[in-house]
Amino acid sequence: MDTFTGDDNGTHEFSGTLMDLVAALIDDLGTVRQWSCAAARLLGRPADEVCGRPATELFAGSADDALPDDGASALLRDGDGRGLAVRCRMLPLGGTAHRLLLAVPVDRAEASEGEAAALVRALLVRERIGVEVRDAGLRLMHGNFTAAGMLGLPTDGASAGVLEGPDAAAAAGLGAVLEAGTVPGDEARPEPDPSGPAPCHLFTVAAVRTTDRDGRSSGVTVLLTDAAAQWRATQRLRVRHRAAVTIGLSLDVHRTAQDVADVLVPDFADLVAIDLAESVLVGNEPSKVFGAGDLHLRRVAVRGTDGWPAGLLSPGEVFPTLPDRPTIRSLQEGRTVIADRALLDRAIGDGPTRRMLIPENGRSLAVAPLYARGLVLGVIGVWRTDRYEPFDEHDADLLTEIAAHAALSIDNARRYDREHRAAVTLQQSLLPAAATRTPALDAVGRYLPAAGGAEIGGDWFDVLPLPSLRVAMAVGDVRGHGLHAAATMGRLRTAVQTLGDLELAPDELLTRLDELVARLAAEASSTERDSVGATCLVALYDPVTRRCTFASAGHPPPVVVAPDGTARSVPVPPGPPLGVGGLPFETASVELAPDSWIALYTDGLLCGQDGDMDADVDRLAVRIAELHRSGSPLKEACDSLTAEQARRPASDDTALLLARIRPLRPDAVAEWEFPADPATVAEARAAASAKLTEWGLELLDFSVELIVSELVTNAVRYAGGPIGLRLIHDTLLYCEVSDPSNTQPRLRRAALGDEGGRGLFLVAQLSSRWGSRYGQSGKTIWAELETGPT
Repeated sequence: MDTFTGDDNGTHEFSGTLMDLVAALIDDLGTVRQWSCAAARLLGRPADEVCGRPATELFAGSADDALPDDGASALLRDGDGRGLAVRCRMLPLGGTAHRLLLAVPVDRAEASEGEAAALVRALLVRERIGVEVRDAGLRLMHGNFTAAGMLGLPTDGASAGVLEGPDAAAAAGLGAVLEAGTVPGDEARPEPDPSGPAPCHLFTVAAVRTTDRDGRSSGVTVLLTDAAAQWRATQRLRVRHRAAVTIGLSLDVHRTAQDVADVLVPDFADLVAIDLAESVLVGNEPSKVFGAGDLHLRRVAVRGTDGWPAGLLSPGEVFPTLPDRPTIRSLQEGRTVIADRALLDRAIGDGPTRRMLIPENGRSLAVAPLYARGLVLGVIGVWRTDRYEPFDEHDADLLTEIAAHAALSIDNARRYDREHRAAVTLQQSLLPAAATRTPALDAVGRYLPAAGGAEIGGDWFDVLPLPSLRVAMAVGDVRGHGLHAAATMGRLRTAVQTLGDLELAPDELLTRLDELVARLAAEASSTERDSVGATCLVALYDPVTRRCTFASAGHPPPVVVAPDGTARSVPVPPGPPLGVGGLPFETASVELAPDSWIALYTDGLLCGQDGDMDADVDRLAVRIAELHRSGSPLKEACDSLTAEQARRPASDDTALLLARIRPLRPDAVAEWEFPADPATVAEARAAASAKLTEWGLELLDFSVELIVSELVTNAVRYAGGPIGLRLIHDTLLYCEVSDPSNTQPRLRRAALGDEGGRGLFLVAQLSSRWGSRYGQSGKTIWAELETGPT
């Protein structure tokens, strides 16, 4: 018999394979009103021959007033008068007395029934498709036992379905199919799994309603397919996608390891631990020695669905030594290992190591090495504790893939960390001492490297004590990052020290630095040429005049705080950055009272977000003024100003130099001016001798008189007047003679017959050091003498 399905409106369709179907519309008087094309073709009787005539004439051997019963067999009369054996259906049409006659040849109907029976038999014996036939009460009538086999249940031949009982079947949505005839789309439904701790098993459920001959609902046929494999594949795809977009975003080894653990929980595993070689954590390559149970690992990151179990190895702890077994060798050779609880218990045994590495409810373990460039950087260990299914080969392939991705990311972070450490070490080794104390000022410097994945930069600061108690200070910011920037910074700082010893004015010093940077750029490769450059600010403080002179090469202005706590930035004319060339540098001078502060810094200290440097400098000045008024020592003030930079991930490094002006003794300086007259020499000697006696430096009287005599004599003879003499007494004694000449003094060794040429030689022998410097007009020759124990 053919199977029909229908809805509540009474419309029907054949579900068998009916290739030749006779269809005729019969009115309430039994007259044929419509005749299908298939009927005309099959019987050889066109519509104009049949329509309008009694329907009983269609059948051979039927009574004049009777039509075949619904579902009965009959003979349809063809055009030649012969009979064609058919199986008929008489279907009433809702709302009218008309009926629809459907007839199919008997051989076609039997073939359709055979195909349907074969389809049912095929479905019932399929191993991965569950079939359940239920009656109108949703009770199980027939079914195969594939679903039970999917769950691992015993199949004893009993008719026990997966959707157990009418209530469970109705809850699965079969009641709606039975009542409304709606056929839902495939839907994955969880089913209880009584065989183990796994909470559910997934099936895809599809249902259709069956009807009897009268079109009434007779039950539901349900098809169930195992969706667990598809669900697990979807989960693995989700984990793979998360790993691709999450792992490797950081250049920090610990952060990268934690990202790996976060990706795998909870979609892939219940517990995850990342262990890395101890050498990797300091930026070095791991050992290449194989075959030992001591992997030299340290736990770096963990993650669990419900936190990390107490007693298991935690982050920061050293991984214990394991027995030297083939499993360990497999990991060292870059292969992923899967093990169950029983195997691990036998391999490790019962003891502290087992309690440190194996969770109490651990069921299945997969371990993948972090293998990159032929080196095992560490391992990823994943546990399934509450899940029913163990790790399989598909899981191992996925874990191997994620481990390979993670290994490259960790190796990149390790190599970056090594370069970063090297650059920081180089940078800090090139910087001066953090604190400098001179008779003129106290200075404290701070350097903070960039953080948050940025590379080390080339910021620096410097304090240069000069003769006559003067002090030069500098801060600079080399363009670019990395070792190249640190090396360039070292070369510039060396140049600043060398030029500072020449006692050049700040603008002249920057001019020489500009020429040096231009040469460095010319020597650099074409790819690095654009990155060679720097900004710089130079300050020169003279404690005798109390004036500080600044010159800037594209650098932020200095901040000066007066003794009363008022702060302002010094408007230094902004020259071009070093390396640009072709433009002059200009200076600006301010007078500084004792206890004033000077702040020199790089732009990394300006943390404004609006891009307004003037506003950022004003905010910094206010902050420095607050620290000055609070009486903070320089060291604490530096720490406070850089604390925020240290806390937040700065994109640029920072250098800060904070100096406090110290007062000289009121009588520390003595000055005289003499005309260019030979008699001046004796007057100068006498004035100097009297001052030394006043200062209690009689032991230096002979040396100073001789130095003054030689220098003043040279000035009278070669330079003209006026001639200045100045003595400065602090921890050292400085003797200075100034004249209007710009001639460079030179030290030479006089021959035995020479009458002159021995003056500077005597000065060099009597002093600890000597030199000369040039002003806007003329020069000054100075000599430095030790005053003895202080």
